[in-house]
Amino acid sequence: MKIVFQCAAGKDHAAGRMKTREGRDIVFVAHPELAPPTTHHVYARPDDPADDGLCWRDHVLDYNAQPNGNPLGLLPAWLLYRNPAYAALVEHFGTEKVFILSAGWGLIRADFLTPTYDITFSAQADAFKRRRPSDAYADFNMLEGRSDEPVAFFGGKDYLPLFCRLTEGYPGRRIAVFNSATQPQAQGVRFVRYHSQTRTNWHYEAVSAFLDGDFFAE
Repeated sequence: MKIVFQCAAGKDHAAGRMKTREGRDIVFVAHPELAPPTTHHVYARPDDPADDGLCWRDHVLDYNAQPNGNPLGLLPAWLLYRNPAYAALVEHFGTEKVFILSAGWGLIRADFLTPTYDITFSAQADAFKRRRPSDAYADFNMLEGRSDEPVAFFGGKDYLPLFCRLTEGYPGRRIAVFNSATQPQAQGVRFVRYHSQTRTNWHYEAVSAFLDGDFFAE
């Protein structure tokens, strides 16, 4: 089984960033035009052009292809987020079976060197951090398309449409865990309810129960 886990706002404060030619940090957000003015760093979207005209997303791909000692100190995705659930999933399944569904980058491997960012689907976030469903993103999709292994998604309803879209052509069974009283609907997806009184970040509880064998079986 492969696991897709929603990203998180809580990230390692020491995580590396992409930089401009002049060495200024890039802070990736959903809407730079709405961000507060600053001279300390540069706001950008992942698909915005860098100094050389190549988009930042392509620069991140190139960096992963040839990290050359990782001078920017980018963290693999499973270490970028502070919650221990990410590490627990990797310990159980290995990096090759765990993927992160990132509002900034798309569907990425757990071992993908990922610049820190501040982009979310949450309606409670500041407007400059909030990705709207209509926003155009060239999301990564690193889930192996030729595998017929089942894939299970743990994440909130705001992230479910992106999971469904990016896995639409996946040949294996798709499973999505949900917590709401009303079951979501998506063609070709099996929904499994996790019962919890927690309404925010309940998916961490669900992952813990899954790894302990107290939730649905692999």
